[in-house]
Amino acid sequence: MKGIVLAGGAGTRLYPLTIVTSKQLLPVYDKPMIYYPLSTLMMAGIREILIISTPEDTPRIENLLGDGSKFGLELSYAIQEKPEGLAQAFTIGREFIGDEPCAMVLGDNIFYGNGLSKKLDDAREDAKNGKATIFGYYVEDPKRFGIMEFEKDPNNKNALNVKSVEEKPKNPKSNYAIVGLYFYPKGVSSMADDVKPSARGELEITTLNDMYLKEGRLNAQLLGRGFTWMDAGTFDSLRKATEFVSMIEQYQGMTISSPEEIAYHMGWIDEAKLKESIKAYGKSPYGKRLEAVLEGKVVL
Repeated sequence: MKGIVLAGGAGTRLYPLTIVTSKQLLPVYDKPMIYYPLSTLMMAGIREILIISTPEDTPRIENLLGDGSKFGLELSYAIQEKPEGLAQAFTIGREFIGDEPCAMVLGDNIFYGNGLSKKLDDAREDAKNGKATIFGYYVEDPKRFGIMEFEKDPNNKNALNVKSVEEKPKNPKSNYAIVGLYFYPKGVSSMADDVKPSARGELEITTLNDMYLKEGRLNAQLLGRGFTWMDAGTFDSLRKATEFVSMIEQYQGMTISSPEEIAYHMGWIDEAKLKESIKAYGKSPYGKRLEAVLEGKVVL
């Protein structure tokens, strides 16, 4: 299965911070923002990942992440000349995706919670079996988001039946926002070809999801109690994300969304490769936490 991190956009909501740097390179406590969505795909067992960003920011992100070998990954890069909607990622990444299922995560989205790996594994398996998966999270201001309407499956208490999906509705049918994490079966690039620009002039991911819904191939999972989802694309949400990560890491003494740690526990990198990263991070707290991983004091 392939993965995409969509890290485009001008980041104007964060001006002047993002005038000369990518939003995804801003710090969320002790690591760059892009480490978080990258780690989410890694937790789903995805090793071949395409980073899509702007012409200006792609070289900067590549300077940070390189070819991905230090994380046990194969990273590729593609340019989005101008942001024309989230569904555009699947046409830009057509050659990369090929004839495989593909997951996409937005470059400013952060996910955390016990049991997340299981939900990611389930979505991955469903994608292999021809079904797409979206994730819902309760919000108090649903008019700002893509929204999913659903009902519990009477035959399976752990399953949801999606009734509708709608982008920024004036009269929301639920309070469950569709977060920036999507799993699709093979053929998603061809499906994206049929997405027409919305009234906003964008190729909406909600339109793509609705196409799968109409074919009876759209699943949904809820990120309920015990899960945290953050879109760190505004000053306030960036501050809250930093405070959250800081609190968890300081109280628990372990790192959230460390690509090196995930790779090491997955068996994608060995001790020698982890030691290289520890040396590169020097005396930083991040490097110290990786030392704890190497010494066996921290396990996933």
